[in-house]
Amino acid sequence: MIPEFDPKRTRRAVRLGILRTAAVVLAVLLVVSLAAVFGSRLIQERGDRERRMVDVLGTALQLANPGYVIEERECCDVSLTGMSFTVDVRPERAMGGFLAGADAQALRVEQGFFGRVQAPPLGHATETSLTYGLYNVGTGNQPKEDMRKVIARLPEGLTALAVVEPARPLNAKDLAAFLTRTGLNAERIVYENRPRSTPITWSMSQLGAGPGEEDDLAGFRRWVGSLRDHDEHNLRQFGLDLPRLRKSAADGLAYAFVTNAPVGGLREIIDDPEVRTVRVADVTYDLQRP
Repeated sequence: MIPEFDPKRTRRAVRLGILRTAAVVLAVLLVVSLAAVFGSRLIQERGDRERRMVDVLGTALQLANPGYVIEERECCDVSLTGMSFTVDVRPERAMGGFLAGADAQALRVEQGFFGRVQAPPLGHATETSLTYGLYNVGTGNQPKEDMRKVIARLPEGLTALAVVEPARPLNAKDLAAFLTRTGLNAERIVYENRPRSTPITWSMSQLGAGPGEEDDLAGFRRWVGSLRDHDEHNLRQFGLDLPRLRKSAADGLAYAFVTNAPVGGLREIIDDPEVRTVRVADVTYDLQRP
């Protein structure tokens, strides 16, 4: 016998079927989502990819913007589409003043799932007073005669951030001898002759360069040696490229260096026959000195 049609039971069965189907779909979507999230994280975090991201991209960001102090704040955020880390950025100033960090801004450096950078922070907006001093290395701008007058009218008690350009490029041995003789400290060294453009510079306090006990040139060469051909795309996003970096590291010649020194000391340095000129980028009173 054919059972009688029961609308209530039919509706209940339909609702139950829909609920079961929805539950299965939701479960499948949850499993797929979790697999995508954890799978993406496992792929992107394999090996030392996070640390290498900071070493390559963080260092490239600093090289592209030598007029800024760039410090790592947080590493690393991993998403389905890529990885990122956060840095604090502020213009380089003369040491000894009150550096509250109020002028620092937090910026995020991001790479896609396949490790490519599309829009690096700061771009090529490296226009600080220190950057202009680096632009002028090798140009003949701000010659010794003019800068001697500038330094002469500054109070002797000020601390100055300056770019010292030697009369000739110095190899590592000659640079060390020059610094020892003059008592200066090279906080950032210019390893490229690139007038009117941002030259390649290096400092052992370089963001992302990784640990090491070597001197500046050895540290620069170690970092350049760690780069691979597939890094070329990202380096170009920062205005750099492998041939330039490799040539600068191989030559190892210092065309200038950045230093913090008392104005009184700069008055003596600028009269040194081995100095082409000294370009003052910033001055401040040393509030820590009695």
